[in-house]
Amino acid sequence: MTNLQWGIIGLGEIAHDFAATFNQTSSSLTACASRTLAKAEKFAKQYDLPKAYGSYEELLADEAISIIYIAVPNRQHHQHIIKALNAGKHVLCEKAITMNLAELQEAIELAEEKHLILAEAMTIFNMPLYQELHSLIDSGRLGKLKMILAPFGSYKDPDPTNRFFNPELAGGALLDIGTYAVSFARWFLTEQPEVVASTMIPFSTGVDEQSVTILQNANNELATVSLSFQAKMPKKGIVAFENGYLTINDYPRADVAELFFNDGTKEVIESGFTANAMNYEIENMVQMIKGERPNHSLFFTKEVIALLDQMQQKWQLQK
Repeated sequence: MTNLQWGIIGLGEIAHDFAATFNQTSSSLTACASRTLAKAEKFAKQYDLPKAYGSYEELLADEAISIIYIAVPNRQHHQHIIKALNAGKHVLCEKAITMNLAELQEAIELAEEKHLILAEAMTIFNMPLYQELHSLIDSGRLGKLKMILAPFGSYKDPDPTNRFFNPELAGGALLDIGTYAVSFARWFLTEQPEVVASTMIPFSTGVDEQSVTILQNANNELATVSLSFQAKMPKKGIVAFENGYLTINDYPRADVAELFFNDGTKEVIESGFTANAMNYEIENMVQMIKGERPNHSLFFTKEVIALLDQMQQKWQLQK
């Protein structure tokens, strides 16, 4: 298990990012699969991969491949996770890992049965900065957590046929950008919250276009999550404590945080590199497979998906 081999299922934009930034010594990206061989061969040639398959089943049958990176549209995640696990492959799946908690629980149970690692490619759970901030918070310098603000606004071309607004492809802001915002909030909250209020305005296709949600847990910590697909908002997370607050710009792949204390002093914490975000996910996945790192991120992933379920239930939106 000195050099694990990866294969990619689904060759869209995020798969290109994954292949372009892949830079590891303990694992290698060696194969890709698409529904057409021509597309897979083009991708393999672009990133110098030795193997290209014209079906996902052919890739899963390759015994040399140990890890599958799933980058198909959201609605297809669950079926391909199950197929990959049944084929004996470890799985790193793009966010949102599944459409709902029931799908995720089924996948988790299968991974445990097969003694395989299942993880979500959520950058927030893998960036070194967030580990550093947890250590700071645990030191007690900032005092008790009070409130979190997690906005994420992105303007998307209002085309009903593209994946952002297409209900057949599980479009909507929540399962795209919302997973980042809820993951950010959950990372800092000391306990799992409940959705105490949430309101949503749909796009013409019925998917969620904008929403505001309030979370609260048993420790009286509050978080607000604000999402929009038709208005840009800075991806600036704010985490407020009794003794000060911290801000994180572009929080999905952040490598810098600013701390502001009540006495007027300020500190800057830097850790990791934004450009290396996907490599942190890859490296951490390999370490989990080798037993060098616990799969703590799956705990947070499960709690985030549970919150997404609650939000959709508030909206009476079934996906």
